[in-house]
Amino acid sequence: MRIIAKKTAAITEILLDEFGSASKTKIKKLITSGSISLEGKTIKKTETIITEGQTLEYTKYKDNSNKVQAPFKIVFEDEYLVAVIKPAGVLTHGDTGKKSVSLLKVMSDYVKEESRGKKRAFIIHRLDREVSGIILLAKSEEMMQLMKDSWQDTKKLYYALIEGHPEVNEGSIKSWLKESTQQKMVSVEESDDAKFAVTHFRILEKLDAHTLLEVNLETGRKNQIRVHFSEMGCPIVGDRRYGADDTFVRQIRLHAFSLSFTHPVTKELINLESKMPHNFLKLKEEDEKYK
Repeated sequence: MRIIAKKTAAITEILLDEFGSASKTKIKKLITSGSISLEGKTIKKTETIITEGQTLEYTKYKDNSNKVQAPFKIVFEDEYLVAVIKPAGVLTHGDTGKKSVSLLKVMSDYVKEESRGKKRAFIIHRLDREVSGIILLAKSEEMMQLMKDSWQDTKKLYYALIEGHPEVNEGSIKSWLKESTQQKMVSVEESDDAKFAVTHFRILEKLDAHTLLEVNLETGRKNQIRVHFSEMGCPIVGDRRYGADDTFVRQIRLHAFSLSFTHPVTKELINLESKMPHNFLKLKEEDEKYK
């Protein structure tokens, strides 16, 4: 932004005239932070005299010296919400009674420090430990509840690399899911203790022995995508718990790459995206270490 001095005066006076609503303290901070330059040279002295007709350049200065460093890559943040990319191998929420590090704990510390103790993070949804991708957190309990109330309207897309090839290019899988005595999710007949689950998919690319899918979650049940494709006979690559080839230990090839929702406060449509992990389609003949 260019500012042409309309009179000869101290730089603070020139800027006060230009930014009428700003306080003198804020104007001085603009100068001392290095946001103002004259003829290519940064001015940091508030008593500098500017001659009528001279041109000042205002550049928004970001002082990162006191900025809290985010522990995960942030794809969206405002005063109400923060969305980050969860790496595979990181728990969304810590196990009760265990001292394991979780995304919630780390992000809550980040939000608390960033807000100087006024806020903390709240989990809106979860990703399995083995799954990577976008996680959305609220900065207040009220915002968490608002998002949960409208979560059914949120569009959630995943990349999934599965073993084999589905018989159709796109389709839907529907079943009632229940946790078995082995603590695995299984499809069962409709019952009071089972939850209805719907998974939509379409083929993005057919590879030699695998297929890359785009998966659209209509419901969000525990291990839903994993159990649905396992029962189709096409388990997700690396998902040994649900029947994938166990010749090598592999990171599960399931990545939450897109999240779209209407912001409860601003009413703005928010579209968040994450790139496919660089090793997602690369399957080496060796064990993978990712935890």
